[in-house]
Amino acid sequence: MAELGSPQETIQVLQKHDFHFQKKYGQNFLIDPHVLNKIIDAADVGRDDFVLEIGPGIGTMTQYLAERAGRVLAVEIDHNLIPILRETLAEYDNVEVRQGDILKEDIAAIAREYNGGKPIKVVANLPYYITTPIIMGLFESHVPLANVTVMVQKEVAERMRAKPGTKDYGALSLAVQYYAEPYLAANVPPNCFIPRPNVGSAVVRLTCLARPPVEVADERLMFRLIRASFNQRRKTLQNGLANSGELDFSKEEIGQAIQAVGLPPDIRGEKLGLAEFAALADALTTPV
Repeated sequence: MAELGSPQETIQVLQKHDFHFQKKYGQNFLIDPHVLNKIIDAADVGRDDFVLEIGPGIGTMTQYLAERAGRVLAVEIDHNLIPILRETLAEYDNVEVRQGDILKEDIAAIAREYNGGKPIKVVANLPYYITTPIIMGLFESHVPLANVTVMVQKEVAERMRAKPGTKDYGALSLAVQYYAEPYLAANVPPNCFIPRPNVGSAVVRLTCLARPPVEVADERLMFRLIRASFNQRRKTLQNGLANSGELDFSKEEIGQAIQAVGLPPDIRGEKLGLAEFAALADALTTPV
């Protein structure tokens, strides 16, 4: 069986199975071996690794992973792709294909079953609409992770590594950087996919941190503050938090907390880093 990764092979497989792209799944299949190798290199996959692949498509990247990893579990939501995957991956005895929605899978249980609870590596080519829920789902469920290497829309990659005060900085930047160190491994133009997306993409490796860069008494409260402060970017931090339906602090309490952590009263949320949001959460958890 010929290896996938070229436009000709991909088109041949799709035609053979009369496969039609589903817009609702945001399907764009990679057709560039150079980019595929960059993803595997960025993920630092070796023979001792168990890899969870999210959205294998027709198995193009799965083949590359199978060549390097000890074991691969590929979870695909589109049941129409399962017969294709069984065929394209038939030669690999270290790959298992599962039909399912990754947001409904118990990934901690997968890590226990396939890797004895040791940190796993995740590789994914993610559609734009579901990038944030999948990445945050992985981090927030505290699954043992070594790294997460994802193909995402370029704009999302920029947001993941943005710093305070920049235009790309937002709740996603803070959330990702609380759990991981983001590294932009490659920019990927639209012509590397079939069908061609309208925007550029990027490969990002998120190397999971052994411990968060800041300590906070109530992690959930800190993330509620972060979300609320960016939901109304143009407002001052105090007004944004006071108007949030997610929080039940008075404007006065919020003002006192902002003052207690030494921030100016008119500061906007986009100027705060993780340390300031953690301090603010702690001030609101144990008000003076």
